[in-house]
Amino acid sequence: MVVHLAAQAGVRHSIDHPHAYVDANLEGFVNVLEGCRRNQCRHLIYASSSSVYGANAKLPFSVDDRTDHPVSLYAATKKANELMAHSYSHLYRLPVTGLRFFTIYGPWGRPDMAIFIFAKAIIEGRPIKLFNHGKMRRDFTHIDDVTRVVSRLVDHVPGDDATAAPARVYNVGNRHPEELTHVVALLEKELGRAAIKDMLPMQPGDVTETFADVGDLMRDVGFRPDTSIEDGIRGFVAWYRDHYKV
Repeated sequence: MVVHLAAQAGVRHSIDHPHAYVDANLEGFVNVLEGCRRNQCRHLIYASSSSVYGANAKLPFSVDDRTDHPVSLYAATKKANELMAHSYSHLYRLPVTGLRFFTIYGPWGRPDMAIFIFAKAIIEGRPIKLFNHGKMRRDFTHIDDVTRVVSRLVDHVPGDDATAAPARVYNVGNRHPEELTHVVALLEKELGRAAIKDMLPMQPGDVTETFADVGDLMRDVGFRPDTSIEDGIRGFVAWYRDHYKV
């Protein structure tokens, strides 16, 4: 079994550093696929992204929606990963499961993600950047819910019938988009400090809202996200204060 969650991540970074995404997300991923093929891997689980939905206006995002209009190179590489995995699944009967993650946050999260950046800036008394003048909604998904999903899916191997490739894709989200301004307010409350807000226009490659339909995941492995944004932010801030001694 292989769980492959590594990648060059981030929408905005991909605009200025395209080759890093080609090297890690395309060449790196084909190396993983080749390793799985040559070692009789029983199941490959890999990270895709909600970014593949691009500027899709239909909500919530369903795995049956079109994903052929990416609005960033990062999104294009994650969609390419899904296509590459499917081709290996078809050619070599390699069971693969792709996970379209929706804005994961929590302890030990990526320092380039919004909640991490906001918490650090608020503590240090620096402005936080709110793009689209703060009118953004994200399906923030806590790491505890994500790890439960991955652990359940390891043994949930896609079937191998006579015609279809043993390949599957799931959304992994919280099913509850949150206003970015609400998340900032929660951080302010837990940190006991007011944020200095720098309202900015929409950034290239970004989208105004994400919202996951996780019906397939609930049906197949009984997944039901149960970490509220209030509990998630409270836990994150507690970890942040302890880890950075602030």
